[in-house]
Amino acid sequence: MTLADAPRLVGLPPMVGSGTRVLLLGSFPGAASLRARQYYGHPQNHFWRILAALWPAPPLPGDYAGRCGWLLARGLGLWDVYAACEREGSLDASIRNAQVNDFAGLHVRVPRLAAIAHNGGESFRHARAVRAALGADLPSLRLPSTSPANASWSFDKKLNAWREALAPFVDGLT
Repeated sequence: MTLADAPRLVGLPPMVGSGTRVLLLGSFPGAASLRARQYYGHPQNHFWRILAALWPAPPLPGDYAGRCGWLLARGLGLWDVYAACEREGSLDASIRNAQVNDFAGLHVRVPRLAAIAHNGGESFRHARAVRAALGADLPSLRLPSTSPANASWSFDKKLNAWREALAPFVDGLT
């Protein structure tokens, strides 16, 4: 299969609540996440491990539904910049013909939103447009990607960067 033959992929719905204070934005789910229909479903992705280290108590549940509730209880929300795209594999560099998510429509669902945290450079490329669509002058944080493709950053280096960036916006961060 060539990239020209790549199928049109559709992402996941937003995971947000009225208490969401920080919206964590990826670019688009990887192949493992799309198969599982779960955010950060690749076992080597550091996303859930980083969050568990930032908030060790109560422990992060093992099941996905429990993890979602745990995340929302901390004032965090999840979504991706892209609603759909064509891509072979999981690398952001392979994304083609992307359609950006409806952030203007999300605005009413997150009235307490205080910051947008971009998980990686591809997501951060859209920081200005996302802020404008949300209708607010929100800080946009650029976080190192938790993807296994970001192997030049150790887990500890990623963890420290996430802790430093999120500390002003999230209660109970360790």
